[in-house]
Amino acid sequence: MSMQMHNPPHPGEVLRELCLEPMGLSVTEAAEALGVSRKTLSSILNGRAGISPEMAIRLSKAFDTSPESWLNQQQQYDLWQALQSSADIKVKRLHAA
Repeated sequence: MSMQMHNPPHPGEVLRELCLEPMGLSVTEAAEALGVSRKTLSSILNGRAGISPEMAIRLSKAFDTSPESWLNQQQQYDLWQALQSSADIKVKRLHAA
């Protein structure tokens, strides 16, 4: 198995700790700057919603980062979560004839 990052943080956590807190931004101020509702941003920060491609673009423009970096973090997080229950995923291995 390839090396998976151990329990990667939800990107919302990264957003809060590396972007909002250092800049002293409130959720309301950040949401306004990003052009999204406070509820939308709050859901991401609390790990209840993921970062969509559109949100990744908004974040990249606001914080001078790449949209790929946000989407990669989301993908790593989602994959790690799925791997936690991978034993329950029943698949029949397929072989070429």
